[in-house]
Amino acid sequence: MLRIPAYLAAFVVPATVWAAGLADLSSRDAVSGMKEALTRGSHAAVAKLGVENGFFGNDKVRIPLPPSMKSAEAVMHSIGMGKQADDLVLRMNRAAEAAVPQAKTLLVDAVKKMSVEDAKGILTGGEDSATQYFKRTTSEPLAQRFKPIVRKAMAKVKLAEKYNEIAASGAKFGLVKEEDAHLEDYVTRRALDGLFVTIAEEEKKIRRDPAGAASAILRKVFGAVRN
Repeated sequence: MLRIPAYLAAFVVPATVWAAGLADLSSRDAVSGMKEALTRGSHAAVAKLGVENGFFGNDKVRIPLPPSMKSAEAVMHSIGMGKQADDLVLRMNRAAEAAVPQAKTLLVDAVKKMSVEDAKGILTGGEDSATQYFKRTTSEPLAQRFKPIVRKAMAKVKLAEKYNEIAASGAKFGLVKEEDAHLEDYVTRRALDGLFVTIAEEEKKIRRDPAGAASAILRKVFGAVRN
């Protein structure tokens, strides 16, 4: 009879329980649990960011001036134009805050279209696998929704227009990255980054504390993975 050393048994038993827990889950449970988790996480992220200071007041997602404008920002502060530079940063973040609520519908649509394979893959994937699902399925349409809102907000800032002029010239000589040559593109990209960072945080909360979830299906689905 094969004997398993005690130090290996500690790993074998949890793995067996884990597999059994997953096996007990029906496809309906897996899909329902993941859909609820993604809906909750995305709604929470939008609620946090789509308000005044959602970006500007949060160091994790606050949008700074593009790297190519850092030296110009320092010069502006040194010659008494710091207020204009600071206002541009504020307006960039306000633009992101105005755009983020547009994400709610697209994120919900992505959840509705989730397949059984998607749900089980997310369930057994890394702690940000749901966030990666959102990135894969919504990044492009979200950018299309965000950009007009960002463009309208930035059009009211004179310094933004001047930045675009300077950056466009710099891009021709390789001094500015093409993706940073237009402020609306930069702000849109950073707004998306901030949204996905926040969704990932919400996902981690649910995965790490399924017992704290108010929903029975969430406790069942994520508890099966953790057990």
